[in-house]
Amino acid sequence: MELQQALLSIHPLSENSLHELMHSWDLSTYPKGHVLSKQDTIEKYIYIVTRGIIRAYRIINGEEITFWIGEEGSIACSMRNYVENKPSYENIETLENCTLFRIKISDLTCLYDKNIEIANWGRKFIEYEIIKTENKLIHQLYLSAKERYNLLLKERPQLLQRLPLSIIASYLGITQVSLSRIRSMK
Repeated sequence: MELQQALLSIHPLSENSLHELMHSWDLSTYPKGHVLSKQDTIEKYIYIVTRGIIRAYRIINGEEITFWIGEEGSIACSMRNYVENKPSYENIETLENCTLFRIKISDLTCLYDKNIEIANWGRKFIEYEIIKTENKLIHQLYLSAKERYNLLLKERPQLLQRLPLSIIASYLGITQVSLSRIRSMK
C-alpha cells in the first residue's frame, strides 16, 4: 500500500496538507523478527506498514500475548507513547520482512500545531483506533472462541496464510490446541 493511500484512508486532506504530511515520513525496511518498540520504553516513531505484517504483544508470565496485528495500510505505535509520552506496555515486532514509513511523534505533533487539517487527520486516526480497540474488546468478551475464529476467517483470511498458528491463537485469546480443534471442525 502506498503512503498517500494509507493517509487518505484515515481522513481526507487538501493537496497542500497531504503534501506536507507525506514529506514528513521516511521509508525504512526491517527484517522479520525486528522489534520496533520495546515494552517499558518510550519509542519516538509511528509507523505505516506498506509491505509485511507486524504485531503488538506483551510478555505475561513468560508468555507472549499478541493483541494486535497490522498489515499493509495499518498504522502502528504504542498509544501510550503517542498520547501520553509514557513507556509502552507492549512490544511491536515485524512478523515478515517489512517496508514501513515512519515519522517521529514529535514531528507529527509539530504538524498538528501548525496545520488544522493535519490535526484533524490525527484526531480521526485516534478515533478509528478507539473503535478498533472497542470492537476487539467486545469480541473477546462476548464471542466464543469459534465465533472469533470465524470472524477472523471472514474479515482477515490472509492472516491465516501468512502467520504461524501460535500467533493466531494468541491473538484470538485461545490456546493453539483449541485453535486446532476449531479448525478441524470446519
